[in-house]
Amino acid sequence: MIERNTINHRRYDLFKAFKDNPMDKERIKKAIRELLIGMGENPDRDGLKETPERVAKFYNEWLEYDTELDCCEFIDSHKNMVMIRDIPFYSLCEHHLVFFMGNAHVGYIPNGKVIGLSKIVRFVNMYSRRLQIQERLTDQIADKLMSALRPKGVMVVIEAEHLCMSARGVRTPGAKTTTSAIRGVFAEYNKKFNPRQEFLSLLKGD
Repeated sequence: MIERNTINHRRYDLFKAFKDNPMDKERIKKAIRELLIGMGENPDRDGLKETPERVAKFYNEWLEYDTELDCCEFIDSHKNMVMIRDIPFYSLCEHHLVFFMGNAHVGYIPNGKVIGLSKIVRFVNMYSRRLQIQERLTDQIADKLMSALRPKGVMVVIEAEHLCMSARGVRTPGAKTTTSAIRGVFAEYNKKFNPRQEFLSLLKGD
C-alpha cells in the first residue's frame, strides 16, 4: 500500500515540473509534425498545414496546473450535507492522451463554514484540465475540499467514459468507470448517522 505522503510528493513533483518547464509551443508543433509523418501523412498538405499550430494552441489553452484558488469560506450554522450533482467535466488521459469525460458528484458536511458553490465546480475543473487518471482526479477533488474548508467530511463520486477504452482496445462504447473518494465522517459507520448512505440516496434521487 502506498502511503498518502508518498502520493502527495508525487503530485507535488508533477506540479513543480510543470512550473519549472512551462509549455513550449514550438516544441509541441515540431513533435506533432513528426507524429503526422510517422502516421504516413504529409504535414504540408492543405488540411494539415496548420494542424501542429492548432494542436499546440489547444494544449496551451486547455491544460492548467494552477492549484491556487480562493475558496470563499462563509461562517454558517448549517450542519447538514451540501451536495452538487452532475458536474460535467472533460479530462485528458495521461496514458493515451485522449479524453475521458463524465460527471462528478461532490458532497460535504460543514463544520461551521460553507463554501461558495461555484468553487466546488472550479475544483472539479481545475483538476480535470490536466493530464490525469480518474482515480487521482477523484482523490484530488476530495483532498482539496478537505484542506480548503476543513469540513466534517467529504465524498466524491465520478462516473466517466474513457475514449481509450471506448474507441480503442476492447472498444466498449458506453461503458462507465465509477470511482469514489471518502473522507472524514463519510468513512465512519454509524446506525443513527450514515452520511455515506445519505449521499448515495441523494445521488440516486431517492
